[in-house]
Amino acid sequence: MTDMSQGSWLWAAKGAGAIAGSAASLVYILPQGRREAASRFIVGVMCGLVFGGTAGLKVVTDLGIEERIGSSEMMLMGSALTSLCAWWALGFVLKLLGQYRPGRSARRQTGGDDDEN
Repeated sequence: MTDMSQGSWLWAAKGAGAIAGSAASLVYILPQGRREAASRFIVGVMCGLVFGGTAGLKVVTDLGIEERIGSSEMMLMGSALTSLCAWWALGFVLKLLGQYRPGRSARRQTGGDDDEN
């Protein structure tokens, strides 16, 4: 059995939280295709890894539970929360850009197909 340092446990918790948050977020609103699912999952994991520690610290500080929760639990929670929020933010931006894409109405008027992209 390998002996992991505290930093290794924190990175493992951060990665597990990021993956869990991204995977759980796919259940709430199913993506339209594999490409959208993959992009949302990858962005969620990346944001969970980058911002998970800061988000976890903010949540435990706001809740006043710093002394009751361990650093690995804080990292897991923050990463999961961040990856879940990133998925929703990316979904919102993609929907917004999809509605206001330049030339979209012109394709509809000429009989073009919007499902090509």
